[in-house]
Amino acid sequence: MHPARRFWYAHDMLMNNSIALGTVALTLCVCGAAAAKPVAFVGGLVITAHGPEIPNGTVVIDGGKITAVGKAGDVTVPADAEVRDCKGKVIMPGLVDTHSHIGGVGGADGSGPIQPAVRVLDSINVRDTGFKRARAGGLTTLNVMPGSGHLLSGQTVYLKLREAGTLEEMAFITPQGVPMGGIKMANGTNPMKESPFPGTRGKSAALVREQFIRAQEYRDKVQKAGGDKDKLPPRDLGMETLVTALDGTRMVHHHTHRADDIVTVLRLKKEFGFRVTLHHCSEAWKVADEIAAAGVPVSLILTDSPGGKLEAAEKGPATASVLVKAGVKIVYHTDDWITDSRFFFRMAAMGMRSGLGREDAIKALTINGAEILDLADRIGSLTVGKDADVIVLSGDPFSVYTHVEETWVEGKMVFDRSDPADRLFATGGYGAGKDSAVYLCCAGNGNWMWRSEDASAQNGNDTSIGGGQ
Repeated sequence: MHPARRFWYAHDMLMNNSIALGTVALTLCVCGAAAAKPVAFVGGLVITAHGPEIPNGTVVIDGGKITAVGKAGDVTVPADAEVRDCKGKVIMPGLVDTHSHIGGVGGADGSGPIQPAVRVLDSINVRDTGFKRARAGGLTTLNVMPGSGHLLSGQTVYLKLREAGTLEEMAFITPQGVPMGGIKMANGTNPMKESPFPGTRGKSAALVREQFIRAQEYRDKVQKAGGDKDKLPPRDLGMETLVTALDGTRMVHHHTHRADDIVTVLRLKKEFGFRVTLHHCSEAWKVADEIAAAGVPVSLILTDSPGGKLEAAEKGPATASVLVKAGVKIVYHTDDWITDSRFFFRMAAMGMRSGLGREDAIKALTINGAEILDLADRIGSLTVGKDADVIVLSGDPFSVYTHVEETWVEGKMVFDRSDPADRLFATGGYGAGKDSAVYLCCAGNGNWMWRSEDASAQNGNDTSIGGGQ
């Protein structure tokens, strides 16, 4: 079938062409919402990420929120609750990934090294199977970013892994009604290219400094205008974005590896006052005290195999414990596909093997990431009143034998390992699930046709659904 005839998630189009089917779907949704009731996870080891672990604990969720957490004898389970026996299992908060590239993201192009007006949210495909893999790994919140081939490649977006048909349904939304996110920047070798990109580290810093000075001047002109449209400078989307970094509204998420590059970022932070999280930080262990003195968090990634770029040659799992001992807040990230979202726990486990404490490892996957994304009031720990983002594990989170059995987002199960369709995304290799997609295609006679393609049926199974255009 020609790719141009393939339409992912064809039910959206069916609803537009069939009032009857749309009415049925709406009725089912309404009935499902009405039937929602509390859920109690009982009998498992509860890891809250903000206090001591609770053996034989209970977590109750209702209305998309956590309503009770505690020892079995201290929590009253509602009479109408669905009780889920978690004996021998672990219940903990959904994981927070502060650096991901799933969703088929793009970013800035080759026209310039600094492009703050670019929004990664305009490039994301919410139907990308990467989101299913992330849920299978226990992830419930992501910071999805453009790449690091630019000094500034655009705006990131913070996503809750709800089942959604549009990005707006998945995004965290600010009180002003816009998706939340930060700004992606980078230094080191990635953005060093032929002109107009910089060829040296010194030129890289100079270009960034010039742009922030322009943003300061733009901000001052806007403030001086006092709301007078005749005095306002011409609107500049890029400058508006940089101003949000200057005023601390947006976190700068900065790709950096070498110790000298890390210090350059700290120097720019001190000069312009923006908030920043350092990402990757292969040589952070060399400048741990400087990072701690600047009060800057670090988002780490670990890989199992050697190789890669030269500036990451001195990366190692002991960096996490070195930073924590120096007083630095740390988190882990996947950089998916660099590390598959399904293996997120393994990075913290490797950190523990090199001296990181268990409590710090748990926080590095959960609450610390929530704090960096300014979302700690909603996610990151099993706390009464927070979103009901919960995962159920078959055993200890840092055991290689443990699996994520269930992932819940705002009180709705979005991954169930016992479901063969979900299990595929937990165990399959590259491209898992892409051979079981359902398409809507034109049959060539004026009719639309469902086409189900799976690995066991090379030609697929076709079912006509009547007239269409």
